[in-house]
Amino acid sequence: MPVDTSPTVRRRRLASELRRLRIERGLSMQEVADRIEMTAASLSRLETGRRGIRPRDLRHFLDLYEVGEPERESLLTLAREAQQRGWWQNYGNVLPSEYATLIGLEAEAATVRNYEQTLVPGLLQTEAYARAIIEAFRPGDSPDEISRLVAVKMERQKRLTDDRPLELSVILGEGVIRQHVGTAETAAEQLRRLADRRANVMVQVLPYRAGAHPALTGSFNIVGFPAPSDLDVVYLENMASALYLEEAADVRQYGSVFDYLRAAALSPNDSADMLLRAADSHVGDSREEARDV
Repeated sequence: MPVDTSPTVRRRRLASELRRLRIERGLSMQEVADRIEMTAASLSRLETGRRGIRPRDLRHFLDLYEVGEPERESLLTLAREAQQRGWWQNYGNVLPSEYATLIGLEAEAATVRNYEQTLVPGLLQTEAYARAIIEAFRPGDSPDEISRLVAVKMERQKRLTDDRPLELSVILGEGVIRQHVGTAETAAEQLRRLADRRANVMVQVLPYRAGAHPALTGSFNIVGFPAPSDLDVVYLENMASALYLEEAADVRQYGSVFDYLRAAALSPNDSADMLLRAADSHVGDSREEARDV
């Protein structure tokens, strides 16, 4: 699917337009729900992009809001595009819905700013590292399900090398490079991959000596889009689910925190040196353990 036609982003954009039209007409959510003969909760899901809308149903809203041409046809086109399937939907049987939404947002994103405390970001994981993480997180999954989830991560990474490559800025807490994941060779290979320099990828390490900072509460992603009308989104993940923050004040707060972390982190060059030393240390520790046995 081309970068500029992510159905996830189209659905989000359409939801924003529906919310704007309702507010401009001076109608409450309950008033619209009553006239369209749906619940206010269902309307809320439409206006937040958590639920899609078919073009034939959209026409009822456009009639209510008295939307004329050419805006009417533009919104109907947006609804049709939002019904298209993204490549990630072929993995629906193994993908949590929140994760699928993130992939859909990345498909059209221009930038991703990512702070990670304990794990390498999915967009930069090697295949062996990804497999080790998934096996640890989902011990009840079958080998086929694990392989499909690994394949999703590898497919996601194509956004870094396609015709309009994603600009990725990553801050890694030092715990990420000290954490043993998989074999020593797996960990070392992953750290060397992170040390590779790419024009559109910047990796910095936030050392322990940087001390307390505002992001000690946890990792986060800020996904940014090329169209000014598509506001940035903050993605927060936990063990059971994930949360998306779209309010401008929340996004600004996380953006400010990321800027703070970037200033406190090592330079890209110093970070690469630290990553390579850590890779050698993983291998050295493995040899020591082998000798002890």
